[in-house]
Amino acid sequence: MLINWQDHYMPEVIALWNAEMVKDGYKEMTEASFRAIIRHNRYFDEETAFLWLEDGVLQGFGCGCTGSDLPYGDVAGYITCIVVGVEAVNRDVVYASLLSGLERRFQSLGKVQAEVLFFNPMQLPWYIPNTPGHEHNNAPGVPVDSELHAFLLSRGYMERAIEHAMYMELDGYEVPDSAHAKEKRAEDAGYSVALYNPAYHSGVGEMLVALGNPLWSKDIADSAAGGVPFLIAAQRGEAVGFAGPLIRSENGRGYFAGIGVMQEHEGRGLGSLLFFRLCEAFRHIGADYMSIYTGSTNPAIGIYEKAGFETVKEFAVMRRELGS
Repeated sequence: MLINWQDHYMPEVIALWNAEMVKDGYKEMTEASFRAIIRHNRYFDEETAFLWLEDGVLQGFGCGCTGSDLPYGDVAGYITCIVVGVEAVNRDVVYASLLSGLERRFQSLGKVQAEVLFFNPMQLPWYIPNTPGHEHNNAPGVPVDSELHAFLLSRGYMERAIEHAMYMELDGYEVPDSAHAKEKRAEDAGYSVALYNPAYHSGVGEMLVALGNPLWSKDIADSAAGGVPFLIAAQRGEAVGFAGPLIRSENGRGYFAGIGVMQEHEGRGLGSLLFFRLCEAFRHIGADYMSIYTGSTNPAIGIYEKAGFETVKEFAVMRRELGS
């Protein structure tokens, strides 16, 4: 039986999560973390969260979210998770019922697409394989070759991209030797890469507008106002790119929002220089490791690999046009 969310099932949902989702590498949930990530998320809606009961016993949980202020939010609903218990009588039926409930809810809200995408505001942390409990704060899609991945493919969901989750320990990190010649050429052309200094650097706001990423604009503007360090690529003091902010998470991970270079200043190696110096800066502030994800067709993979990153997991970004 499929029903909408009811709070008194929360302990059973958490137990189901910890029995099933950890098999695909997701981090265990406590009541506190479940409330923070899902139940008390401002995008949580009881009518976009479903429970599957068999003889009164919880055997499935599906959750999604919508919001017109989210990327693609005017046309798409986001699937956060679908979890099915191993003791469910027919797992395919449970998967299908939970997914159909989410899709019908999206359609009732006027959405024409269902997305599994890294912009989902309900960010699900996962463990990086073969590490001492190192974790990444957000799954960028469905783990490739997981049961849910196969099910979504069978239901007409298309892979829009394969995201490579990449990882590097920072102990002993040094900027690659090949970067020094590139840095010298950039300096000869009037460019520099350094920590943001309001007494020297100008034009940060204009640079962020030109890059056109609202998430970067907020994070970097907030960092500048709050004194949180970040890196700037500048031409004679005028900001043309950034990397950061530099934040060491409690778990030891070096967190940053992104790297961007204005289009008219691309092709001078500034992106790779920003990234190499970012890794160095994280080591200096005591971060233990860094983890990132990027599309399989992104040429920047070569930069990350040159820095020392390795692909540790792959996720599929998926979409289905509803009503088709």
